[in-house]
This record gives sequence, structure tokens and C-alpha cells, in this order.
Amino acid sequence: MEHEEYMRQALALAKEAADAGEVPVGCVIVREGVVVGRGRNRREELLTTGSHAEMEAIAQANAALKSWRLDECTLYVTLEPCPMCAGAILNARIPRVYYGARDGEFGACGGVTNLFMEDFPVRPALVGGILADECREVLSSFFQNLRGKK
Repeated sequence: MEHEEYMRQALALAKEAADAGEVPVGCVIVREGVVVGRGRNRREELLTTGSHAEMEAIAQANAALKSWRLDECTLYVTLEPCPMCAGAILNARIPRVYYGARDGEFGACGGVTNLFMEDFPVRPALVGGILADECREVLSSFFQNLRGKK
């Protein structure tokens, strides 16, 4: 399956998040062509800081694979990971990360800083801009609708 198809799955999760009133970010984790983790933002629903899409997907992948190590996996996320999520990606040993839209406010993979360029023992390969326009549009629409309601 192509990278765009996995990102489309992440986009579907982002749209679910938007429908639930959450910032629309979705994430899937793939191992050997099989999605082993899915997540979407749930901070408002669960009232927990750590309920980002990547954190939810990592937890699901850990449970599915019965391991904290995700060193044979690839992560796809619609928005560049924040510092918390980039740290979780590093700690899970995920070797490849694909993201859609760049995050100039909280991005920790090039938007503000790049934790993956630091001297950690494992540095994921990083590819940004996968379906970037679609990923940005979901976010832009969400925030336009939110501003319109206020």
C-alpha cells in the first residue's frame, strides 16, 4: 500500500476527531503492511493532556504487538508531531515517520524544532508533506468553524 493510502486512513481519523469537537489529527501505525495502531485526538473527550493521536496509536500498537518497542513500524500522522509525541516516537523506537501538514506553533520535527536531529541513539527517518493540502484543509476548516461559533 502506498504512503498516501495510509495517510488517507489517518485523515479519516482526523475527520472523526473534528466531528467529535477535537482538533482534527489522526494517526496510524503500520507494521509489514498491516495497521497495528490507530489514534485520533481525544483531549477534550478524555480531559487528558496526553490524548494526542500519536499517543493513542502508539498505545494501541504496543497492545497489539505486546511490546513497547515499535522498531519495525512506520507512523503516519496528519500533523507534524509535537514535542511530547516526538519524544514518545523516539522512546518507542519507531524508525520512520510520515506527516501531512507542518506545525509552525508546536512542531517538533522541523516546524519549531527538530528533536529527530538531536543526538539520540535512534533517529527516525522523517518525510513531511504527504497529502499536506488535505491535512491542512481539515485543520483550517475546523478552526474556521470554531471561530464562527464564538
